[in-house]
Amino acid sequence: MSAFSRKNKRRRKRVFNLQKVLFILPNAFTLGSVLCGLYAIAQCVTSDAYSDLYQAALAIFVAGFLDSFDGRVARMTKTQSEFGVQMDSLADAVSFGVAPAILIYKWALWPLDLWGLIIVFVFAGCGIIRLARFNVLSSQGADSRFFIGLPVPLAAGVLVTTIIVHYKEVGTLPVTERQWVIAELLFLSFLMVSNVRYRTFKDFKPEPASLAMLTALLSCIVLVGWWTRASVSLLVFMSGYILWGILTTWVIRSKPSESDMVFGGTTPNLEDAPNGPSSSA
Repeated sequence: MSAFSRKNKRRRKRVFNLQKVLFILPNAFTLGSVLCGLYAIAQCVTSDAYSDLYQAALAIFVAGFLDSFDGRVARMTKTQSEFGVQMDSLADAVSFGVAPAILIYKWALWPLDLWGLIIVFVFAGCGIIRLARFNVLSSQGADSRFFIGLPVPLAAGVLVTTIIVHYKEVGTLPVTERQWVIAELLFLSFLMVSNVRYRTFKDFKPEPASLAMLTALLSCIVLVGWWTRASVSLLVFMSGYILWGILTTWVIRSKPSESDMVFGGTTPNLEDAPNGPSSSA
């Protein structure tokens, strides 16, 4: 081999591949959410102070912020891959399944001993089932306009926001009415594995009517935060989104289609829709 050919070979090896660098970006956001989840778990395990549990709740909240960007970054950089989908689900299992379960147990349910552990296991287990179903439905080309079942990050977000609101309102006072915490935990667990449909807003179009509705909604959230706390307005917003999904699903199920009215058939199940069910982590 001549010296010229060896030089060209070394030059080809040093060619900068931008696509490989861009592939790292969305995965970096995903790993960042895992780091936040592990930090929250460490805070729960190593400390009994309510202020540290508050820090753990904030860490899970930051994990949700990072998780909301990894998919968008992947689409912007055109680096979507099956690897990224699987990695995102595994990260969500840690940051929004296991970490919130440990946090809730340490915050309110530890006096129940084994029963408290079983209750938080239900939440973590339903979250993992939800993520597994998402992976299966994604591989089948499900309708991306809807989530089927409450997204795991949103369920975790409701829990940690509840902790933040409690800490801001009553400080370090312990939780006394645990039945409300248990009810919230089990209700969110049920919604994650249910067939309730939630819009993804991926097909959102900035039309005058939709922009006016969005502006009014954001104004209401800001007003609630102004009168109370920002964490309260966030909890109200997430609760409204959850309730809206339940109501719209109930309307869809109870409203007969044209074929039902003409031929006297039965209302089809969501699972039998032409595009199939849809879900998201």
